[in-house]
Amino acid sequence: MDVLSDVLAAMRAGQPYAGRSTCRAPWGVRFPAGDAACCHIVMRGGCSLIPLEGEPVNLSVGDILFTGPQHAHTLADQPGSAAVDFRPDYNEGYSVAELNIPGPGAATEMLCVCYTFDLARPHPLLATLPPLIHLPARVGDNGPLRATIDMLGNELHQPRSGTDAILPALIDMLLMYVLRAWLDGSDHSPGWATALNDPTIAIALHRIHRQPEYPWTVAELATQAGVSRATFAKRFTTAVGQPPLTYLTWWRMTTAARMLHRSDATVQSIAERCGYGSEYAFAKAFKREYRVPPGQYRRLRSHSRTVPSHIQAER
Repeated sequence: MDVLSDVLAAMRAGQPYAGRSTCRAPWGVRFPAGDAACCHIVMRGGCSLIPLEGEPVNLSVGDILFTGPQHAHTLADQPGSAAVDFRPDYNEGYSVAELNIPGPGAATEMLCVCYTFDLARPHPLLATLPPLIHLPARVGDNGPLRATIDMLGNELHQPRSGTDAILPALIDMLLMYVLRAWLDGSDHSPGWATALNDPTIAIALHRIHRQPEYPWTVAELATQAGVSRATFAKRFTTAVGQPPLTYLTWWRMTTAARMLHRSDATVQSIAERCGYGSEYAFAKAFKREYRVPPGQYRRLRSHSRTVPSHIQAER
């Protein structure tokens, strides 16, 4: 089990969407502080990112900008230009209609990809993501990421047979490569960048994600990681933000909720997969976390794209 891939799968809600834009100065586009993270790539020209707080960030050809959920921002040819609201049509699936803003000035072409995350039960990784991740273009830098951008741009520019199947994989690849670049360039301050780059913590996370049904103890996880119990508990809690067994329970319940929503597995089989010996014990733990029994949660989620507010997990 690849922990980062598993975490992203658990965080996502609904389908991502992507599109191309061609804007001629003067122009501006406002992105609201919703539950979506956005990735902007400048293909031609240049522009400025204007956050709600802080100084504008100038973007040039090849620059990549990732903005996390709940971070409103504006892209414009320059600060002060009039802006329109970004309102994608979710019914269009993975690709939205191209955004074109006419004007007398220079043109800027961009790719925009947005990922909707489930903020009712956010993974701790989201809390450690910076509001902005700016990856400037550098010759010869991060070839796989650049290749993914080229393929995504081609599919959006000239959709062909198979595009609907290809786009989801490319969109996921783009997000993964951006997060990899952030993780690799992190200053290793406490947080998930440390957790995934620290072999001691990464081994324990791998074990938890691979076998959530196993009756893990702190001592056994420490043995797997090759350090003392006290050292492991302290390092894990500092990096992940939760003690080992608290995170284990959190991940079990997250796995259970995902299986209830995305599979037809019985409640008993989900209970066993998540380390509970009886359906009763599992239902009690699940209701404590989500405030409704597993069966009711499944029925409510089947009729809603996001988790209704009254069944959001306790935080």
